[in-house]
Amino acid sequence: MQTDTEKQVDIIIVGSGPIGLACALAAKKKGLDYLILEKGCLVNSLYHYPVNMTFFSTSERLEIGGIPFVSNNVKPTRNEALEYYRRVAVAALLKIQLFEEVLSVIQLNEQLFNVQTTKQQYLAKKIIVATGFYGLPFLLNIPGEDMPKVTHYYNDPHFYAFQKVIVVGANNSAVDAALETWRKGAEVTMVIREDQVGERVKYWVRPDIVNRIKEGSIKAFYNSDVIAIKESVVEISTPEGNISIPNDCVIAATGYQPDLNFIAAMGIELSSDTAMRPQYNQDTHETNITGIYLAGVICGGMDTHSLFIENSREHAEKIIEHIVTNL
Repeated sequence: MQTDTEKQVDIIIVGSGPIGLACALAAKKKGLDYLILEKGCLVNSLYHYPVNMTFFSTSERLEIGGIPFVSNNVKPTRNEALEYYRRVAVAALLKIQLFEEVLSVIQLNEQLFNVQTTKQQYLAKKIIVATGFYGLPFLLNIPGEDMPKVTHYYNDPHFYAFQKVIVVGANNSAVDAALETWRKGAEVTMVIREDQVGERVKYWVRPDIVNRIKEGSIKAFYNSDVIAIKESVVEISTPEGNISIPNDCVIAATGYQPDLNFIAAMGIELSSDTAMRPQYNQDTHETNITGIYLAGVICGGMDTHSLFIENSREHAEKIIEHIVTNL
């Protein structure tokens, strides 16, 4: 894969997720000089999905740049997606700098930005931010959350075999973690803030978790919260009062949020409501800062359930078309 050796480019794309890659493909198609900067590995967010995760979407709805995504299943898996996007990057010879985090973006004038990373500085005429929302977990903000036995990123169920596991949450990540670790022999307890399993849980998975809870294979505390995590127990607030449960591991599947401080530091305005949506033109995706564009889930601010790969792919074409006419 090629890497960029020049410090000045037409476009810097922040994030190498599917939408960041789509932007690079569109830029290359128009003959623009671009560079993707990624703080982690290629499609870093997808890499941190659970090993056995299956997408909601079918493979053709995850395709970018008109490159076919062939899957062995009706709904592709995480591993298939990782391989697909890697092959896209290789086949297109996309210019990507991995493990290089963008620290700041400063506008020097109407036609130039200074981009400071953990490794060096770049100059770019345009900036596309495609950072997604998987980088920052919602914290429980309780004593003991920083203990080594607590994770916000569930990965492989084998690690939890024969352990007493508490799963916090009731949506897709939490349900996958509960079912998979239970099937590997873990003693699983779910702590759910609401009065039921989340309604957005995959339709082919939700009956499974509901039945496992109903039969008692997986224990669930509804309308409850974890209030403290200790070395060998977890304290829970329930409608019947506070209780302590013996515990080895905690999977806090409490969801994730976009790094809005990162874009706010660039001068991008956010809405004053709880959604904190960034200001941008929906036709061009240019923000209130001329020359800075948003692509993908980051466009929704804290509303992370309205935009996905399948309905964000079109952002790339809109952005690059506008950039071409304004360079």
